[in-house]
Formats: sequence, structure tokens, C-alpha cells
Amino acid sequence: MWSWVRSWGLSAVRAIFVHLVIDAQDILIILVTPVDTEPTRDAVTYWDIAEMPPTGDDPLNALIVRLAAAYQEPGLLKFHLDDVGSAAGRAAGLADPGLRVGTRDVVLTAGDHLCVYVLEWTLHHLDLVAYLPDMGEPPVEGLARSREMLERIAGAAFPASFSDEDALLVGTERRAPTDAEKAELDLPAAKFPLHLG
Repeated sequence: MWSWVRSWGLSAVRAIFVHLVIDAQDILIILVTPVDTEPTRDAVTYWDIAEMPPTGDDPLNALIVRLAAAYQEPGLLKFHLDDVGSAAGRAAGLADPGLRVGTRDVVLTAGDHLCVYVLEWTLHHLDLVAYLPDMGEPPVEGLARSREMLERIAGAAFPASFSDEDALLVGTERRAPTDAEKAELDLPAAKFPLHLG
């Protein structure tokens, strides 16, 4: 999803932070706007798989870039993410996992909707680590859950020799596999990388 910003350096960090702010706002809105219809997707079937990685031409991506540029003071962006992100975290902890919510013209349970964000935010945490290695790795549980979800989305598993982090990075084309990894991938290589949208 973010291959188009990975060459931007620290401006990419601001873009990712803005994206996380928008995600946190979405969580708050969605969790307080339940729907009455039955779920149409779950945390795995929610994802659309694109043939090619995004180019950054999507209107939302353009908005994110403009918003990121507007935050001249990084501390303000950090404050905004801490503020909205903390509220989203509290709302997620209070939410009924079986609550039905709507987003992007689909209906999911709140539990599945939040699992979608476990995968997305784990990937974005890895994106940030690429630029800010001192920030620390994502939680082990989040990495394991995200790998499991990615493999279920693909319908194929990575070899056990791949760490959860390497499976996520290679599986979403955040880095190219080494020659040794290519040899191990074998048949699952046809399923990866996944361009999640």
C-alpha cells in the first residue's frame, strides 16, 4: 500500500502518521455508527487484492500527502496521533466484538473490523521502523496475528523458516526476498506479494 512513499525519507514518516490519524478517526466514527444488516465480509475477505501496487494517484493518498505537508511541526502531528489514537484504543476496548458496523460499502462485526486494523497498523509500524529504527518493533502478538491473516488472505503459507516480520515484509512487497528465501517460497510465491487495498 505504501510502496509509492518508501523513497521519500522523513516526509514518508509524516504521511504514514497522517494515515494513522485518519484510521483512528475512522475507528471512532465506525464504532459509534452501528448498522442493522448482516455482515457481508470478515477480517480476511474484507481485503481487495490489486494486480499492481498503488501509484499514489488515489485522491485519498493525495489528501494524505497534503495534510502531511501541512504539519510543519512534527510535535503537533505526534500530539494529534496520540490524542486520537488513544481515544480509538479506548473505544476499541469498550466495543462489543459482535456489533455490526459498516465501512467502504461492506458490513463487518466490530471484532473483525478491528482485526483489519491489527494487520494494517502492524504493516505501517514496520514501515515506520524502516525510517525510525529506534522506535522498536511491533508487538510479537500483532506480528503473529498479522502473518496469520496475510496467509489466510493469500490462501498460502510462508515457510516456517520465515520470521513473522520477514513474512509480512516480503508478502506485501515491502522488501524483496533474498535468493535463499525465493528458493524456499516455492509454490506460495505465486500467491505473494499481495497488494492490499
